[in-house]
Amino acid sequence: MRAPNTIIQMKIPLQVLSICFILVLTSTVGCLEDETEKETVIEEPSLPEGVFVTGSNGTAIDAEPLAMDFVFSDVGEEGAEPSIGVTSSGCIFFIAFEKPMRSCDYGQTWENTADATQAFFTNDPYGWVDTTTDRIFNIHMMGLWTTWIGWSDNDGDSWEANPHDSGAPVNDHIKLGSGPWTDEGYGIGGSVTSSIYETAVYFCYNKLAYISCYTSYDGGASFETGGNLVGIATANGGLHGAITSAPDGTVYLPPRVATPAIIFSKDNGLTWEERVMGSDVGTPNPRKNGEVATDTDSNAYNIWVGGDQGVYMSRSTDSGESWEQESTRISPVEVISATFPHTSAGDPGRIAITYLGSEDADALGQPNIDGEPWDGNAHYATGNVSHYLYVTYSLNALDENPIFHTQKVSADPVQVGSICLNSGDCRDIGGSNRNLLDFNDLHIDLEGRVYIAIADGCTGTCASGNDTTPENSRSRLGAMYYLGNGPSLYESVGNLTEIYPPAEEIGSMNNSFIPASFMALFVAPKAKRFLLKEP
Repeated sequence: MRAPNTIIQMKIPLQVLSICFILVLTSTVGCLEDETEKETVIEEPSLPEGVFVTGSNGTAIDAEPLAMDFVFSDVGEEGAEPSIGVTSSGCIFFIAFEKPMRSCDYGQTWENTADATQAFFTNDPYGWVDTTTDRIFNIHMMGLWTTWIGWSDNDGDSWEANPHDSGAPVNDHIKLGSGPWTDEGYGIGGSVTSSIYETAVYFCYNKLAYISCYTSYDGGASFETGGNLVGIATANGGLHGAITSAPDGTVYLPPRVATPAIIFSKDNGLTWEERVMGSDVGTPNPRKNGEVATDTDSNAYNIWVGGDQGVYMSRSTDSGESWEQESTRISPVEVISATFPHTSAGDPGRIAITYLGSEDADALGQPNIDGEPWDGNAHYATGNVSHYLYVTYSLNALDENPIFHTQKVSADPVQVGSICLNSGDCRDIGGSNRNLLDFNDLHIDLEGRVYIAIADGCTGTCASGNDTTPENSRSRLGAMYYLGNGPSLYESVGNLTEIYPPAEEIGSMNNSFIPASFMALFVAPKAKRFLLKEP
C-alpha cells in the first residue's frame, strides 16, 4: 500500500517542480541581475583622512587635491612664539627665546648661533629675515622698556646689536619687518634712502594703550623716526600682528580688534590709514592676531579667525585702499576650532596659510573648562579636544571662486586641551596652558617653498599616544615643517621636490640610487616625513 503513495508522491512533486523550476529560474535571474547591478556600482573615491578640498564657504567641492608632502624637523630647543626665515644661501633661521637657531641642511641639524652680543634673556622674542639684503634680525624684549635688537649679515656667523629704549610705560608684542622704499614720506625720494640702506626696516610694538611704529634708515641699527598710531590702533591695548610690506612699498599691520581691520602706510611709516572688513564673521573673544600676506603684484590678503572659529580671508587688489566685505572661509567646515593663523604669498593668487585646528565636533556644546557650552574657542577647550597643525594652499586665491587645499600636517596633536589666548586668564592644568604663548610663523624662500615654525606642546609619551592628556601637553618644543614635495608659490618654479644631502655625504651607503623615503626615515633620523597622497 505504500507504493501507490510513493507514485502519487512522485507525481505531485514533478508537477510542483516544473512550476517551481520556472519560478526559481525567474527569481534566480532576478537575483543574478541584482548581484550584477551591485557589482557594477562604483563608489565615489573619498579623500584621505585630514585632506580637504573646499570652496569659499569651507564646504567640499569636486576637485583633485594637491599632492603635497611635508618634512618635520625637531629644532631641539624650547621654541614658544617662534619666527622663521630663510636666507638666499638656504640657511633656515628659527628664532624663539634667546636662541637664533640655524640649519643649513634643511632641518637635519640645528645650532644656536648667538654670541655674546645677543640678548641673554627675553620677555618676547621675534625674528625676521630680510630677503632683499639677507640681514637676519634677532630681537628680544628685555624687561618692560627696552628691546635688544641684534642682526647678522653673514648667515649668523657673527652678530651685532643695539638696544632700543622704548620708554615708559612699556614696550610689548614687538615686531620687526622690512620692505621697499617709496617716493613719499620717510622714503625721501626712494633712491636717496635706498643709498643709505637698501630697504626700509620697521619696528612696531604696543604701549598698553596704542601702537608705536618706527622706521629705520640704517637697516635696523637705530630707529629715530616714527611715533604713536591713533584710531583703531588704540583698541585692545594696541596688540597687533606681524609687519608685512608689499613690493610697491605699502606696509601693513593687523591690529587685534573685535572687527577685523588693517592699518597701512604708503609713505614708509610717516602716515597711516585704517580699513575695516569682516563684519559678517567678526572675531572671537579671546582672540589672537590676524596676519597679512602680499603677493608679487602687491595684492594683499588679510587672514584671521572668525567668530565661528573658522579661518577667513579678505582681499585687496588696490594696495589696501579697499577690501572685500564678504569674507571668504579658508578652513574646511570640519575644522571647528582654529587659532594662531599665519600666511605668506608668492605670485598672484598663490597663498599658503597655517593654523592650529581641531575636528573634535563632538565636543561642541559640551561643558567647557568653565562649565559653559563649548563654541570651539581653543581658550576654553576641554581635555577631549586636540589641536593639530593644518596647512591650506590656494593657487587661485584671487578668483571669484577660489579653491582651497587643506592638509592636517602633524601626525600627533600640537596641544591637548585648552590653549591660553588671554594672558590674564590662563589655567594650571598639569602646568600652565600658556605654554605655546602667542603665535606660530610661516614664510617662503626664494623658490617659493613653504616653511612653518611651531611650538609643539605634545611631545614624548603625549605624542606616542601612551599619555595623550592635557596634563602631559605642556611642552614648548621648537619644531619646523617645510614643503618637501608640492607646488611652489612661484608659478615659474613649478613643483618642488625634497632636498637631501649629496650621495657622498650619506656615509657607508654605496647604493647609486636610494629612495627618498628611505633617506628621510633613516639617513636623517631627526627628520620625519608625513605623506598625504592623492587617492
